Amino acid sequence: MFRHTKLLQFEAKPEKPDAVYARKLQELIGGAYGEMTVTMQYLFQGWNCRIEGKYKDLIMDTATEEIGHVEMLATMVARLLEGAPATATAEAAKDPVTAAILGGMDPQQAIVAGGGAMLGNSQGVPWNGAYIVASGNLLADFRANAAAEAQGRLQTARLYNMTDDPGVKAMLQFNLARDTVHQKQWLAAIEELEADGLESGIAPDALFDEENQEHNNTIWRLSDGTDGANGDWSFRGEEIEYLTDPAPLGGPGTAPKPDPALYGTYSPVQDAVGTVKGKAKSVKNKAAAKRKGPKS
Repeated sequence: MFRHTKLLQFEAKPEKPDAVYARKLQELIGGAYGEMTVTMQYLFQGWNCRIEGKYKDLIMDTATEEIGHVEMLATMVARLLEGAPATATAEAAKDPVTAAILGGMDPQQAIVAGGGAMLGNSQGVPWNGAYIVASGNLLADFRANAAAEAQGRLQTARLYNMTDDPGVKAMLQFNLARDTVHQKQWLAAIEELEADGLESGIAPDALFDEENQEHNNTIWRLSDGTDGANGDWSFRGEEIEYLTDPAPLGGPGTAPKPDPALYGTYSPVQDAVGTVKGKAKSVKNKAAAKRKGPKS
């Protein structure tokens, strides 16, 4: 059961309307790392959690708080849009570049939402349930949660520097603080999962005897960079071997013959023909170059 309280978790009052900023703020509502994502991520993690007690309670506490964050941001967007659409668009249009990029408010905020927030990002792309991670494995999920809060805090920090409105800044200062503590709590919860013996560093904590034993402790250098081996990489006190020139272990990645009904272009002898033709052409070109001699 959820019960709504008619008070915001923190105040959401801008000093003046700003439709352009309202569009930017949509990213914190319906973006991939917005508050709607962490709200639904934590709710489904909590509903799917198979053990009652402190972990489930922590997840559900945070999920319910995030619902309040969506409400705060939606309220702020609506207040930033109040009386703003025409004037803000005209102001933005004074600079052709700004007008081309921003175009003022998102028209759907007016046409579809009646001057309110949308469940979408700053480009008007609808929020997608595929953004969330709720696997049922708490170690994997808590790591995803810490990463989501880090991305959310990063975007909040960027938006904080895009406004001078004291009211907007005050709300974002609160959001920054909550993103900070949420990162701390998920990282601490990961440590506690390990201390409680529920998980132990790798998710899932199984099939170690089944995995390929030759390849579970090596890093492959597959880029031009050479400094990766200089890191003090370690895992459970064991040094990870850094392979500086790893060799491919499989054969050519040739796709099989397609189903004739799919009409994929296919010739069983094309590779051989191409090779023969290529070699013949190369020989012919070299002979022609010899006959012409060096250029004067």
